[in-house]
Amino acid sequence: MWTDTRTEDEPRTGRVRTELDSYVGRQRECAEVRRLLGTARLVTLTGPGGVGKTRLAGRVAAAAGGAFADGVLEVALADVRDARLLTGLIAHELGLHDRSPRSALDTVAGYLRDKHFLLVLDNCEHLVEGCAEVAAALLRGCPRLVVLCTSRRSLAVAGEHVHTVPPLTVPSGHTAAAKELASCDAVRLFVERARAVVPSFRLTDDNGTDVARICRQVDGLPLGIELAAARIRALSPKQIAHRLDDRLALLTTGARTLPERHRTLRATADWSFALCTEVERAVWSRCSVFAGSFDLAAAEYVCTGHGLDGEEVLAAVDTLIDMSVLVREDTASAVRYRMLETLREYGQEHLAARNADTDAARRHRDHYARLVRDADAGWFGPHQPEWMDRLAAEHANLRVALSWSLAEPGEAAAALRMAVGLSEYLVMSGAPREARDWIDRALAATPEDEPGRARALGSAALCALFHSDLPLARARLDEADGLDDPGAHAHLSYARGFAAMMNTEPAVELAAEAVRAFAERGEIRGQMHPLFILGVSVAYRGDLGLARALLHRMRSLCEAAGDSHYRSMALFGIGVVEVCFGDAGVAGKAMREALRIDLRSRDRFSAAYRIDGLAWVASRQGDHTAAARLFGAAATLWDRCGATPEVAVSIAHHDFRGATRDALGAEEFERAFTEGRSLTPADAVSENTAKPPRTRNAAGPLTPREREVADLVAAGLSNREIAHSLVIAPRTTDTHVQHILTKLDLSNRTQLATWVLRRRTTGES
Repeated sequence: MWTDTRTEDEPRTGRVRTELDSYVGRQRECAEVRRLLGTARLVTLTGPGGVGKTRLAGRVAAAAGGAFADGVLEVALADVRDARLLTGLIAHELGLHDRSPRSALDTVAGYLRDKHFLLVLDNCEHLVEGCAEVAAALLRGCPRLVVLCTSRRSLAVAGEHVHTVPPLTVPSGHTAAAKELASCDAVRLFVERARAVVPSFRLTDDNGTDVARICRQVDGLPLGIELAAARIRALSPKQIAHRLDDRLALLTTGARTLPERHRTLRATADWSFALCTEVERAVWSRCSVFAGSFDLAAAEYVCTGHGLDGEEVLAAVDTLIDMSVLVREDTASAVRYRMLETLREYGQEHLAARNADTDAARRHRDHYARLVRDADAGWFGPHQPEWMDRLAAEHANLRVALSWSLAEPGEAAAALRMAVGLSEYLVMSGAPREARDWIDRALAATPEDEPGRARALGSAALCALFHSDLPLARARLDEADGLDDPGAHAHLSYARGFAAMMNTEPAVELAAEAVRAFAERGEIRGQMHPLFILGVSVAYRGDLGLARALLHRMRSLCEAAGDSHYRSMALFGIGVVEVCFGDAGVAGKAMREALRIDLRSRDRFSAAYRIDGLAWVASRQGDHTAAARLFGAAATLWDRCGATPEVAVSIAHHDFRGATRDALGAEEFERAFTEGRSLTPADAVSENTAKPPRTRNAAGPLTPREREVADLVAAGLSNREIAHSLVIAPRTTDTHVQHILTKLDLSNRTQLATWVLRRRTTGES
């Protein structure tokens, strides 16, 4: 079953990445790149893997945030293996909804057209042609946009300024005093990372020569330094230096075709790999199949077997974290792990060399196929928000599992089942085009008699409807009807009913048949959207009593199941039929209750519908000034989502907006509409929307502690550094930052830093 109105309030990863540890050196490079961003519109940071391009870009983006009035967004591309997903990922990170016939590129360009914005594309090298095309198109269409890329090679786009990121400065062979060595960036990085492992470690005149030697051995590459420093728990600097000497000598004689710094990094990785036990090597290699981050359950599933058990995998993961091969990420619900891209590529080489890559990829796919089945089974009910979060966290891995299944002979049927199972999540995430693309590719790769094909065609039709592509939707439904699959009858009736409603055609009989068929099969979830369609359709046909009964039944079923998302949809349906044909007071109450649900779930797209509905209520009640303000508030949300109120509610939207404009006159309407643009969704819940938006103290609703945290974020501190400064737990800091962003209706730390700086500039407190 489907819906069309849910997404999170904020981009899931659309932010400047929070640094988990301190940042050493690079002051000169930061200043130079910031200077380039002030004169060039496309800047690419190049250099070998492990030189620190991503960290430098993130640091520059955080520092330059105040110079870009409309924000900064960092998009990590290392997790994306298919160039077709590139523009959709950027749109998703911007929080835009894929709800129009326009391409994702046009949607992004339309959103950024008038914005002074910094877009950071990180790790472009494996998608360099696609990144070049996207960057060029966006820069042509968005005159105030600036793009910062990181890549091992340039994009070769006209106007591109390439900045080669150098290694960290290393000490000369003549310097031995600890005091002098401590001023060297490479040595400082080694010492800081070593102290993270062994807090008692100090740079001394005795060990300084060996530390300096290590930094020179790895050519000042930050990744090499961090891998070496991670061994300080078991080895002294002298022992580390001796072992690196052996590895570098071996590599220098055996890999002369590699550039020098690539040989150095390879030697460091080889050395780290050689120090691992056989179990740790296997876990390193098999975990390279993951894209983005992964949890322990996934690692255990992919790595167990072949003589490994879960306890051994856990122990190996723990060791790989100590070695800086894996990075630990603490989230609200669980610990996750991420492998640096350079080390992931290294692990994949060893996996292929062992002829274990196909087995690991299949186990990876099987794990995520099971996750999709479990999410689908638990979707309708109180745990839907948790399933949304889990699937969002695994989005990159789900893409890899689908891609592998489509490319591997004999596995396309699994891809078809996964794509259909994921379709509602993708639609609710604002990505119906991606859902349709996966289904279409799986359909093309499976035979005509594949079980579930008719249902998949129905799901593809629904995705097409969310782009208002009625001809394509009907073509998919006609193909499904030709398969004569009784098991897909309810789903196809629902899809045809939705198509009829979208085209303002009679939808009552089709929606009623879908409700009946789903009920006959005992599928309550399947009845939800058909009940909404049926209730609204019978109201427009003149039967308000039946419409009320149907929508109240939908709400009751949701309440019994503990499902808030469909309950919000039912309340919205009640609001629609009441404001158009019944009691405007009842409509206002239902719309506000639905909006409160959406605000709790951070569902900005649904909130836009609800606020638009509240504008209809105000217009119907004759409070046209409040209506105009609410239309303005809704417009702000539509803009943030990259969507319009043209799907499902276009008639009511245009009728009430027109009536409001006629009642106020064009000039007064525009004045109130503009005022409403500054209303927050929480303001719209209030009954007092006829009053101008209140002027807020620049400190907003922040507590004194939250203001302290906000100031430290603006100073560039990471959450860990803030926790240390304020003597609070890191998780408490995470909670404070999230609360601050929510209260101020901001999407990322850069916007928060800009807000703090503006408050200081205006002298407000």
